[in-house]
Amino acid sequence: MRKRTPKEYLKYFAPAIFLTLVGFIVAYQFVSPAPPRNITIATGQSEGAYYAFGQEYRRILARDRVELTVKQTSGSVENLQLMLKPESSIDVAFVQGGVGQSTPSDNLVSLGSIFYEPLWVFHRAELAVRQLSDLRGMRIAVGMEGSGTKELALQLLALNDVTPQNSRFLYTGSLESAEMLLNAKIDVMFSVVSHRAAFIKELLTTPQIVLLDFNRGEAYTKRLHFLSLLKIPTGVLDFVNNIPSRDVHLLAPTAQLVAHKDFHPALTDLLLLAAAEINGKGGLFEMPGEFPAPKFLDFPLSKEAKRFYETGPPFLRRYLPFWLANFLIRMKIMLLPLLALFFPLVRLLPPFYYWQIKRRIFRWYDQLEEVDIELQRGEVSGSLEELMSRLKWIEDQVTEIHVPRGFSKEVYNMRVHIEMLRRKLIDRGASPCGIPTSTAHKNGPKPA
Repeated sequence: MRKRTPKEYLKYFAPAIFLTLVGFIVAYQFVSPAPPRNITIATGQSEGAYYAFGQEYRRILARDRVELTVKQTSGSVENLQLMLKPESSIDVAFVQGGVGQSTPSDNLVSLGSIFYEPLWVFHRAELAVRQLSDLRGMRIAVGMEGSGTKELALQLLALNDVTPQNSRFLYTGSLESAEMLLNAKIDVMFSVVSHRAAFIKELLTTPQIVLLDFNRGEAYTKRLHFLSLLKIPTGVLDFVNNIPSRDVHLLAPTAQLVAHKDFHPALTDLLLLAAAEINGKGGLFEMPGEFPAPKFLDFPLSKEAKRFYETGPPFLRRYLPFWLANFLIRMKIMLLPLLALFFPLVRLLPPFYYWQIKRRIFRWYDQLEEVDIELQRGEVSGSLEELMSRLKWIEDQVTEIHVPRGFSKEVYNMRVHIEMLRRKLIDRGASPCGIPTSTAHKNGPKPA
C-alpha cells in the first residue's frame, strides 16, 4: 500500500475545479469595473469657496490614491454646461442650488448639498434701499457670466420687476464688483460667496457701504424653494469691532455636488466621506453634522448617495483601505460560483472518489465469480488447471492494485476470497500452479 500522489487526487477533483473556474469566468463578466484613479471636478473662480473646497477635496482623495483635478471656472452655470457636453472631461461639479432647475437633464444626479451659500447685496449708503424693488433704475453688478450669482440675482430682480430695460446690469465678478462699488462706479452689487472672503469684511467695515437686510426673506423662500433664510447676529463676524453692527437676514441657496448618472458608486462614497470630513464640522451658518444632506437638490439624488445617507458607507469601507474594500465589494459576485458549484461538488466528490477506488478492487470480483460458477457446475475436471491459472492471474492483478491505506481492508478481503477458491480447486484435485499464466490470460479476458 502507498499514499496517493497529488496528481492522482487531481484526476478525481479536476472536474470540480474546472467547473468552478468556468463559473468564476462567467461571473466575472458581471463584476463592475474598478473606479478610475483620476477624476475632474469643476469648481469656480480662484477667490471663491468652490475652488478652495476643491483643493481640500483633492487633498483628502489623495490619501486613497485618487487624483482629483480641480478645474477653475466662472461658476455654477458654466459647470453645468461643461457637465452636459458629451466630450467634457468633467466628472463632478459644485453647483449652486436653483441653477440646475433651468437646465434639467436625465444624465445628471445630485450627491447632496454640502453647505449654505449666502447671497450678499451691498449698496451705496446714500441710496434709499429697503427692498429689491428700490433698485429700479440703478447700476447693478449681478455677477459674472456663467456664475450662479448672476442666475440667482436675475431671478430675485425679476420678482421685483427690476429688469435690463429699466436698470443697468453689469456682468462682473465679485472682486471687480466690490472694487467698483467702493469707487462709486456702481450702485449695487450681488455676490454669492462665503463670509470668509476678504472683500466681505472690507465692505462691512466701510461706512459708505450698506448690507441689504432681506426683511421679506421668508416670502422669497416660499417662492423659490431652494433658498433658505439665514440670520447673521450682531457682532458674529468680529466681536471687537462689532461686525455686523446689527442683525441681518440673508437668503442662501446651498452648494451641491452634481455628477453624471454613471459616476462610479465607490467614488460617490469617497466624495461624501470627504464632504462629511470637510463640511460636516459646521460653520457660521451650518450646525455640526447638518451637511452633507439630501436636501435642496436640483437633480434626483443618486441611489448610491441615498444609500449613504440611510446607512452610511459600506461596512468594509469603514475598516479597510479604499482600494481593498472596493475590490472585495466588487468581487462579492464571485462568491456565486463558489456557493452554487464548488460546495455541492465538494460534497459529491468524496463519495465519487471512494467509489472509484473501490471499483479498482471490486471489478475483479466479476472474474472471481466466473471461476466460482464454473467450479460449482461440477464438470470441470478437465479445466481445473486452467481455472487455477486464471485464479493465479487474478491474484497477480489484485496484488498490483495500489490504494490508499484506508482501503487496504478491501484488498485483503479480495485476497482472502481468492485463497478460498484456490483451496476449493486444490480439494477438487487441481495443481497449485495450474497451467502457464499466458495461456490462462488468453482464456480469461481482462476486465474493462
